[in-house]
Amino acid sequence: MAINDLARLIEAFDRLASAGFKIGSEWETVHEICQNHEGEQLFDWGHALCHRVEGDDWNAGYWYRRAGKTVGAGTIAEEWAAMRPALSEKL
Repeated sequence: MAINDLARLIEAFDRLASAGFKIGSEWETVHEICQNHEGEQLFDWGHALCHRVEGDDWNAGYWYRRAGKTVGAGTIAEEWAAMRPALSEKL
């Protein structure tokens, strides 16, 4: 796993959260980082949340399954708040 890219993913998700989880350049950055690490569990989890933000529930479900995770039951912001420490502890 690329630690630098994991740090970039966290930073990009933080910017996406600050922007209210709106589709735009921050979303594109998150998506690109995740795509570059397809098959790595933490990035696949990020990919799942990315598609949840997009509103593509089918695609999000695919990535949650690949990551071995369940779809978050709360809001996207709540899921990111729970996901962030799990990603950060891998740095």
